[in-house]
Amino acid sequence: MESAKHAGDAAVAVSKAYGVETMFTLSGGHVFPLYDGAVHEGMRILDVRHEQSAVFAAEATARLSRKPGLAVLTAGPGITNGVSGVATAHYNGSPVVVMGGRAPQSRWGSGALQEMDHPPLLAPITKLSFTATGPDSVGQDVELAFRTAVAPHRGPVFMDFYMDHLFSPSPVHAAETQTPSPLEPDPESVAAIAKLLAEAERPVVVLGSDVWMDRAEEAARDFVEAWKLPVVPNGQGRGILPAGHELLVTRARGQAFGQADLVIVVGAPLDFRLGYGWFGGKDGAPLAKVVHIADAPSQLATHMRPVASAAGDLSLVFWSLATACGEAGVKTSRHADWVSRLSQTAAAAIAADAGLLAADSDPIHPMRVYGELGKVLADDAVVIGDGGDFVSYAGKYVEPRNPGNWLDPGPYGCLGTGLGYSIAARLARPSSQVVLLLGDGAAGFSLMDVDTLVRHRLPVVMICGNNGIWGLEKHPMQMLYGYDVAAELQPQTRYDQVVTALGGGGELVTSPSEIGPALRRAFDSGVPYMVNIVTDPQVAYPRNTTGV
Repeated sequence: MESAKHAGDAAVAVSKAYGVETMFTLSGGHVFPLYDGAVHEGMRILDVRHEQSAVFAAEATARLSRKPGLAVLTAGPGITNGVSGVATAHYNGSPVVVMGGRAPQSRWGSGALQEMDHPPLLAPITKLSFTATGPDSVGQDVELAFRTAVAPHRGPVFMDFYMDHLFSPSPVHAAETQTPSPLEPDPESVAAIAKLLAEAERPVVVLGSDVWMDRAEEAARDFVEAWKLPVVPNGQGRGILPAGHELLVTRARGQAFGQADLVIVVGAPLDFRLGYGWFGGKDGAPLAKVVHIADAPSQLATHMRPVASAAGDLSLVFWSLATACGEAGVKTSRHADWVSRLSQTAAAAIAADAGLLAADSDPIHPMRVYGELGKVLADDAVVIGDGGDFVSYAGKYVEPRNPGNWLDPGPYGCLGTGLGYSIAARLARPSSQVVLLLGDGAAGFSLMDVDTLVRHRLPVVMICGNNGIWGLEKHPMQMLYGYDVAAELQPQTRYDQVVTALGGGGELVTSPSEIGPALRRAFDSGVPYMVNIVTDPQVAYPRNTTGV
């Protein structure tokens, strides 16, 4: 017998109007009407094994599709289990709406099961955190949540519903899903940036995640190609210039940032990943002038003072800047030698890596894993990183060929994102390879959600770099103290057998020559499959920053 219409229907109907196709959740009685609404409205329900994975999946959906993601969490521990996912979405600027259950209003204050006032807990890591006011206004409240999440600068919104309100009748609400009007950049600010470019001899452009999220990747590429500007991508800015592009100087990053006289950072915060906004000063060069460009004024750096800044719709910024560069008389010949030097440095670095990417060392050098992976990755593969040192190698040696095909935890650095991200990636890109690069430490956070992949028939190739340690901590502790504690894991743990026990496939690899064949078997399997590769624990990733 079909259930009567209720507030859950209204909430789901508005979510669908904003483009939501899948509700990510872990079953809980407080939110049953939202499930019933999904059944009535024809929305897919995908249930996971830990609430953090539901939020991570919603966040990855937002980052891959550039439409809002939806996670539904039951009251109390269901919501607290999802907090790390919400924080990750906050730092990544991901438009996610998290709907939570709440103990009944009729019992509030009397000690009902899982009674907790959630919004104050979520307020510091959301754009908006509130309790829906009542069944008659559920549609308007949900529309407010989505409208807030998708407006620049994008980010997560949390709302919860009293349980008795969700079960109550609610009027139909026609959502007005108007796209926010694009913010025009200030012409004087754009002109000032163009003047700086006209004067620069060693410029560098950083393209960050918000360039992709703001749908400005084509405008960005047109701009840097027109003015022949070298590019270092950051986060989901990777792939805007494809691997092998003459202006892509990722492998000359140290020289580019150390010797630049002008660095223009677009769509990324000036955080630890970018030296907190300090560039230049190497090999006798003075400190570089820094320009910061963001999709909203709230995202412009305040901890240091750029010489110029601009905020607005990033496509409009690039188009306006292109025009202003012409008016300012920017000459590509002025920095042609600089681009050539960076290209040569990048080419030399790539050539120097050839040996380790093909290394036959025993134990396996982690770079050999990436040498073999590069041979089997398709152009449209979605590559997901969840780990420390092992994934740092991926950031260096896996260069996407298309934008929007790279996911990592972002600046919050939360481990355990990988399985949730993989679930979302397989749904968002059903015909693409989906590859999860998983450190053995990270595997401990979310590997049980392989069960989710299996139950929902979502094939993903998982590659576990298994060195039996917390590498990001062990090596620095050894350097600082001459010893380490709390940094050991079991050597050669059979994470692949966990995957097979949950219904997937997998195998252990201990020899370099076995890596390539194992990867091909994984891609051919059609099931969630782990290639568990034992790597050398003595090899430390040569990082330049710890993020402190």
